Amino acid sequence: MRVKKFFLITFIMLLVVACGGNEPTEIPPPTVVPTHTPLPPPTLIPTASTPLAILVVPADMDKTTSDLYQETVYDLAQASGFRFQVRNALNELDMADPTLKVVIALPPDPGVVAFASTAPNVQFLAVNIPDLTAGGNVSVLAPSNQVELPAFLAGYTLAMLTYEYHIGMLYPEGDDNAVRAVNAFNNGMRYYCGLCKRIYFTAVEYPTFLSIPTTEDVSLHGGYANVLINDRDVDSLYIYPSIATDDLLTYVGTQGVYLIGTRMPPTRPGGWVMTVSPDTIKAIQIAWPQLIAGQGGQAVQSPLGLADVDPGILPDGKLAQVQFILNELLAGRILTSNP
Repeated sequence: MRVKKFFLITFIMLLVVACGGNEPTEIPPPTVVPTHTPLPPPTLIPTASTPLAILVVPADMDKTTSDLYQETVYDLAQASGFRFQVRNALNELDMADPTLKVVIALPPDPGVVAFASTAPNVQFLAVNIPDLTAGGNVSVLAPSNQVELPAFLAGYTLAMLTYEYHIGMLYPEGDDNAVRAVNAFNNGMRYYCGLCKRIYFTAVEYPTFLSIPTTEDVSLHGGYANVLINDRDVDSLYIYPSIATDDLLTYVGTQGVYLIGTRMPPTRPGGWVMTVSPDTIKAIQIAWPQLIAGQGGQAVQSPLGLADVDPGILPDGKLAQVQFILNELLAGRILTSNP
């Protein structure tokens, strides 16, 4: 009897232990490991005291050019911690703003000299505005007066593009600067082709030149171009800037020749290869550090650049070669007076 009780008690204890082992064990919640998310860099938030730069552009400027000027000055202002605004005109309220530090104005003149006298702490940059001189807090960005460099580059480029180097130039008679350009044009061709040996003998030596008397009627200048094109078999032409009127360039563009100039007419002439013109964007970038430093009275010379390039005539590879020569000319490593 005692043995049966012993076994019964033992069985009950085992049953209790077994049931207790099936009870769920509480599992602690997982530990959350914080992750580090880097904060974005601080962005400059303009305040009422942030210095201000204003760009004045005419309301009728073409959108592409206006956008280029706005983007240029905006980028400069942002990089220098300035606010940036665009105007089509200036007024006295603009000058009363104590945060105004720089005004860059394009023609027509919005009254730079008058406003500069009332705001001596503001630096003004007049971009290609006629009849303004640098002084005080007015800096002037003037068009390039370089005549030899565009002529040299035109001679080089047209020699590259023209079969048997049949290139020529029109220039005004009795103009010393034009004579220097003639020499530079010749040297540009020689720089490209050396002795410029031709396969076929011709009675005309290239490059060939023709001067126009200053007394000649402008309406007759096209006849001089015809002498070069028809009588001297010129296939590419450079016309000295002072006689390169829109009408003359447009007419020559109908004659099936290549043209390079320092200013392209509003309607692109046929055969227009490129424009060798002052790079006002680069000049503004050059002048900017002095403007924001309060250093006025600068006379900034615009470096020359390439514009209006026709990729069908001057593809990327040849354009890169021409740009390299331009860079060398600007750096003084090529002399226009020596082939």
